[in-house]
Amino acid sequence: MQGIWSASVSELANEPVVKLLHSEACSSIWFSLAGNVKIGDTPIPEGVILLPVEKVSETVSLSPKSQLAGIRFQPAIGYGLIGQHFDQPTALTADPEHLPGLSQLYSNLKSDHDNVSRVNTLQRWLSRHFRLTKTIPGPLKQALESFNENATPGVLNEQIGVSQRHVERLFKHWMEMTPKQYQRILRVKRAIDYIREHSRANLAEVAHQFGFSDQAHMTRE
Repeated sequence: MQGIWSASVSELANEPVVKLLHSEACSSIWFSLAGNVKIGDTPIPEGVILLPVEKVSETVSLSPKSQLAGIRFQPAIGYGLIGQHFDQPTALTADPEHLPGLSQLYSNLKSDHDNVSRVNTLQRWLSRHFRLTKTIPGPLKQALESFNENATPGVLNEQIGVSQRHVERLFKHWMEMTPKQYQRILRVKRAIDYIREHSRANLAEVAHQFGFSDQAHMTRE
């Protein structure tokens, strides 16, 4: 699990709050508790909402009185627990086998009155229900860890002892993307994180540092 969170917008706000959601190839469960919420141009209904694997960055817009909470999974974990991919935000109709009690959790979150209470409710629920035992295949787990350490495909195949073709099949089945697409997402994330920490950095030098052909290439990505 990458994190749990809660967010709300005061009813006194004059306009929606808009934030950028960076892609990290993760998937999420959102608990849309109140207010008008959009991801891009897609309205998010109230309820337990299953989000697809993040492949591109999106904006989220929260109107006054909005209340949200969520669980964000590391890459591939969401599919391991839910057993299904989604092309768009989708309302949950039945509790998944490996995540029982989501509907009751939603009701409990609705009863909470602030973000701290909602985060505490999520923590208590996760401590009781969140168990990971070989949720994803070993070679996929090794591949993800190796890419996080910036391994090249050739080195990766030697490290995990399986063919490139097998790794590609695992990524397609569990994450609906290729290893190269995942590497692109990681490269953009690393560049963004670096620029956040070094706000005065020369962008042409940052582009070179993270393997982009030039600054314009980095900006497009």
